Amino acid sequence: MSKAALCVGINKFKFLPQSSWLNGCVNDAEDLAEMLEKHYGFESSAITVLRDAKAVKKTVMAELNKLVDTAVAGTANHIVFTFSSHGTQVPDTNGDEGDRLDEAFACYDINNSGDAWDPDTVISDDELAVLFARLPKGVLMDVVLDTCHSGTGLKSLDLIPGRRPRFLPAPTPRAVIANESKDTRSLRDMVRTAKLSTPVLMAACRSDQTAADALIDGRYNGAFTYNFVKSLLGDSTVGRAEILKQVSKGLKSGGFDQVAQLEASTAAGKAAWGA
Repeated sequence: MSKAALCVGINKFKFLPQSSWLNGCVNDAEDLAEMLEKHYGFESSAITVLRDAKAVKKTVMAELNKLVDTAVAGTANHIVFTFSSHGTQVPDTNGDEGDRLDEAFACYDINNSGDAWDPDTVISDDELAVLFARLPKGVLMDVVLDTCHSGTGLKSLDLIPGRRPRFLPAPTPRAVIANESKDTRSLRDMVRTAKLSTPVLMAACRSDQTAADALIDGRYNGAFTYNFVKSLLGDSTVGRAEILKQVSKGLKSGGFDQVAQLEASTAAGKAAWGA
């Protein structure tokens, strides 16, 4: 099986104050890339890692399109996309969101445009949906997201020292009010509507929760990514649904209230990750 991967980790942001920077996202990307190479048969030359300033939106989207192109061309039948950064929301422009907000993922160059985030600096769930729709039948795409997916989790931020939520509120109070909608549509719903091959999604938390950026065993990681990698390295033969249980157990024992998510067919849930 030919394989290719894109791993993105962003701790620092060009236009955000340092108080909004993160600590564990680059480690997430590097840990996942190393795991793919050492344990899942990915050639190092087939793994692209984008860190911090390299992960502007234009570059991330170009590399992501290139990744999907390998599947369309038939040169790769297993592709992996991992993204560790801030999650946020932007105004919905096509009317598919009940709360009039699209989920979005912050790139290094995230910046505001008036009272909202500039769409040229964040990746929206609609943009990912267009990409996913291009996947040919029979191609496996594993997606691992360690970000927050909704502002509703702002009511219960984890303020333990050494921990920080991977969430950016919208730039203005008016937009923050809109963030507190009860609508919990997330990337999972978008995955369900993919037309041909359905990406297998593992996400750090529910759409109404925040994902933790945390100091664990003396090193910063996403709490989800840390437990995800730990579970896979423990036994890579167990099914995704079992991996989810192990990750959830690890999060709970670490004192994290986020609930990891799996969106996959029954068969993919029973199969080992990467299969």
